[in-house]
Amino acid sequence: MNPLKITQITKKFSSKVLDEISFDVKNNEIFGFIGLNGQGKTTLIKIMLDLLDQDNGEVEIFGVSRVLPEARKNLCYLPEKFQPSLHQTGRDFLNFVLGFYGIKYNEIEAYEICKNLELNYEFLEQKISKFSKGMTQKLGLMAVFLSNADLIILDEPMSGLDPQARIALKKELLTYKNKGKTIFFSSHILSDMDEICDNIAVLHNTKIRYHGTPQGLKQKHSKSNLDQAFLDEIAQY
Repeated sequence: MNPLKITQITKKFSSKVLDEISFDVKNNEIFGFIGLNGQGKTTLIKIMLDLLDQDNGEVEIFGVSRVLPEARKNLCYLPEKFQPSLHQTGRDFLNFVLGFYGIKYNEIEAYEICKNLELNYEFLEQKISKFSKGMTQKLGLMAVFLSNADLIILDEPMSGLDPQARIALKKELLTYKNKGKTIFFSSHILSDMDEICDNIAVLHNTKIRYHGTPQGLKQKHSKSNLDQAFLDEIAQY
């Protein structure tokens, strides 16, 4: 049973944004979702999470319709614009999130993830109002990894991270995958996707234009980097 199954999702606002979108995300893979701004990536993610209704189609999470609360038991989501309460400390926020999963705060595990993401562990005792954008993003990522969810969905997780922090995050994503977990994320930084993704999907002009490996897209367009292969792909439509 696949963690995520998207079947013929269609969504229209003033004009059609998503047109019969279909793809599967398999167990224990890192799946990258690619598209220019305004192409509907976040719209699809909101539909997946039951935050927005589709016009047609279905989303199943571990074989359960996304409209049922039980579908989200094994899922953790980090939005692009992550805004926790500024009055909480970092540790308070982590305890709050883990409470939804019935998990107790594990100081050893939290310390290890802090170290891996290059976030000073002592900062967790400070109020989030004192955090920089990058620190706040790392806190959200910490919550996701500590949740131990079987499927994590990240919308632009590299946002606000400097190159060193991006390298640290990529390592942590691979570590999480190696625990048998599945990761779905969108990003504009295609070089990162090229390094760590098992499969990708390209969304452009309402439809999925490519679904396969990053290497496959590069070979299709005889390009050595994913950025140029992506641009060549969408130039056809």
